Amino acid sequence: MNDPLTAGTPDFNDPLAVLRADHEHILEHCDILEKLLPHIAENGIDADARSAISRVVHCFTTSAVHHHQDKAQDLFPILNRQSLKLADIIYRLKREHGELAGLWDTILADLKTPATILDNKAFATQVEKFCSGYRQHLAYETRELLGIAQHILSQRQIEELGDAMARRRGVKR
Repeated sequence: MNDPLTAGTPDFNDPLAVLRADHEHILEHCDILEKLLPHIAENGIDADARSAISRVVHCFTTSAVHHHQDKAQDLFPILNRQSLKLADIIYRLKREHGELAGLWDTILADLKTPATILDNKAFATQVEKFCSGYRQHLAYETRELLGIAQHILSQRQIEELGDAMARRRGVKR
């Protein structure tokens, strides 16, 4: 099964480029999520709102989960042993993954009954916190982790990372 998050992105021969491209796709879905409330306020729960909800739910329950697994199961263990600085960065990123997952669970519960999100200030607050948190998280990860990883991973480690990411998505290489 192909993962829509990786469609049109670099292939798994350059897994760090795939992770960077994933960041862009996640940010696009944050934008969609943030536009949802004003859209619903103006148009109600129409076909566009239902489509946006479906795309956002898919992204954050499938594609973003794969992205987090790519790091937690494959990239972090390699990098964690390299230096204390990387271990500190990874510790922070893992903590943020947990916080974002908790926020997403709250948002997802509301998205399952879209009529309840209209005029729901708590939902709007959660969305703002989630999207803001994701933007900060991804910027930090790109700046602090992926740049370092690009310089210290061996070709073999890059190939193994790409293989693991492809397997996770059911992509044959």
